[in-house]
Amino acid sequence: MAEKHHVTASDIRGAGKLAIDATIGLTDLVESLHHNISRAPGILGEPTNKPTTGVTGLVYRSIRGVSRLVGSGIDALLARLVPLIAERPSSAEREAVVAALNGVLGDHLAETANPLAIEARLRRNGKPLELARPALAAAIPDATGKIAVFVHGLCMNDLQWKRNGHEHGVALASKAGFTTVCLHYNTGLHISSNGRAFAGLLESMVQAWPVPVEELDIVAHSMGGLVSRSACHYGVEAGHQWPRLLKRIVFLGTPHQGAPLERGGHWIDIVLDASPYTAAFARLGKVRSAGITDLRHGSLLDGDWIRRDRFARSHARPLPLPLPEGVACHAIAASLGKGPGDLGGRILGDGLVPVASALGVHKDPSRSLAIPPSRQWTGYGMNHLDLLDRKEVGERIVSWLGAPP
Repeated sequence: MAEKHHVTASDIRGAGKLAIDATIGLTDLVESLHHNISRAPGILGEPTNKPTTGVTGLVYRSIRGVSRLVGSGIDALLARLVPLIAERPSSAEREAVVAALNGVLGDHLAETANPLAIEARLRRNGKPLELARPALAAAIPDATGKIAVFVHGLCMNDLQWKRNGHEHGVALASKAGFTTVCLHYNTGLHISSNGRAFAGLLESMVQAWPVPVEELDIVAHSMGGLVSRSACHYGVEAGHQWPRLLKRIVFLGTPHQGAPLERGGHWIDIVLDASPYTAAFARLGKVRSAGITDLRHGSLLDGDWIRRDRFARSHARPLPLPLPEGVACHAIAASLGKGPGDLGGRILGDGLVPVASALGVHKDPSRSLAIPPSRQWTGYGMNHLDLLDRKEVGERIVSWLGAPP
C-alpha cells in the first residue's frame, strides 16, 4: 500500500495563493480602519469603505500591488513545478484539514481557482469514481441494484463517515444488501450550488451503474441533508431519471430550520458594523463562506441568495421547499439532554442543531416538513458528531432502509 502523506505538491501552491490573498485582505482591513479613524466621526457615525487618498493611499496601493506581483510570480513557478512532482496519496489527516478549510473559505478557494478547492465527486473508500459503466464495473465488481449515497456535513469529508471504528455504510451493506457510495464536496459553496452538482452526479451515476438500479436511498448528515433536498429539487427541475428511483432519505441532525450558531454570527456582524471604529473588523466575520451563511435559516435555492447581500441586516427568509414528493423521509435528531423532558436538551439540541430544527418542526405550517412521528427518532445524551457512530443510530438507519420501500 502506498504511503499516505499530510502535504501534497498542490497544497504548497494553494497555501501560497491563500497567503497572498490574506496579505491583501489584511491591507484592505487596515486601510479601512485608518480611513474611518482619520475622519473622526461620532461613535455611531456612518462608516465608509472608501480607500485612503494622497500619500497614505499610495502606500496601501503599493502594498497591494507588490503582494499581487510577488504572488503571481510564486504561483506561476509552483504551477510549473506541481506536474513535475508526483501527487502523493493523501492522508486522512490532510483530507480533514482541507475539508475544514473548504467549509470556512470554500467559496473563495473556488473563485480564485485555488488547488485546495474540493471538486464535487462521488467517491468510494476515498477514491473518486469515474462515472462510466466499464469504470464503475471495475471499481465496484459486486455492485447491487440497491444504492445508498452518504452525504457528509459542513467542514467534513466522506472519510469521516468512519468514526471510532464504526461506519453506518458498512452495516447497511452487510445487513441490507446496499452498495454504498459517498459524495465528497466543497461545503463552503452555496447549498444550492452543491445541490445542482449533486443532482448531476447522481444522474451520471444511475445512467452508468453496471447493473439495473432498483432503489436509490440517501443518508445525509447535517448540511448534507440540505444539499440532498436541494438536489431533489434541481434533479426534478432538470428532468433527471434518478429522482424517480429515489425511495428514502434519512436525515441525521440536519438543520432544516436553520442553525442558531450562524444566526448569532450574523448579529455580531451587525453590531460590529454599527460603528465606524469597528466596521473594519466586521470584515473578519464576513470571511466565513456562503455555505455557512446559508445555514442561518436553511437556504436551499438559488433564489435565496442571488442578488441578495448575505450579510445584510434584513431578515429575508428562504423560499419554502417541501420534502420531495413520493420519497419517504426520516429524521434523526440528537440531544445533549437526558430525556424528552430536559429543557436544556430541547434548546441546545445536539450542541449545534436544535431538536425541532433536526426534525423539521416549525410553528409556521408552510415551513414545517410534517415528517410523520413514525419516521422521527431522537437520541439522548449524544452530540452532533455522535450521530456518525452511535450504535443505536446505525440500527435505526438499517431498520428503516432495510424494510421494503
